[in-house]
Amino acid sequence: MYIPKDFEETRVETLHELIKTHPLAVLVTLTSTGLEANHIPMEIDPAPAPFGTLRGHVARANSIWREFSPDIQVLAVFQGPNTYVSPAWYPTKQETGKVVPTWNYAIVHAHGPLRVIEDREWLLELVERLTNQNEAGRPQPWKVSDAPADYIEKQLGSIVGLEIPIARLTGKWKMSQNRPAQDRAGVVEGLLEIARVIDRGKMGP
Repeated sequence: MYIPKDFEETRVETLHELIKTHPLAVLVTLTSTGLEANHIPMEIDPAPAPFGTLRGHVARANSIWREFSPDIQVLAVFQGPNTYVSPAWYPTKQETGKVVPTWNYAIVHAHGPLRVIEDREWLLELVERLTNQNEAGRPQPWKVSDAPADYIEKQLGSIVGLEIPIARLTGKWKMSQNRPAQDRAGVVEGLLEIARVIDRGKMGP
């Protein structure tokens, strides 16, 4: 990933927080037929230092766990907030006209070896953690134990666990840091105005 210095984010805790907030990874693997991309919710474990470990699961019918190249590290991409930025928001447009559109975003790339896990106890613990994380805050959170035990046991047999000890973790926060202060303020105001329009639309006339 191309990362100009202005946009580089190196704080591991910040990168982990984006993964927690936006856990759906694009997992890219190399197979005998070329690159494959799968979309997989993953959890981030901060251990071991410095970058931690990613864990998730796929359907047993998904060929990713059989066909990836074990000697090549995989890439998990996590995308945070992103938006189009109009040059009309920049005061510099009025001053010089020397502005162009851009796109702002926050993104994390995690590289590491892929490990396949079929242990039922490991899978059950992972599914329970992922469920509890995503159900947290609901008035009546659903729990894995709410389903019949024999049904859960059957479902566990239809999935395979994936674990990635992170060898390299990079982040890019492209948030107009390279623009003058007045242009950055203009972007903030432009986005706030969009939010106000949306809110007015929700409230109706």
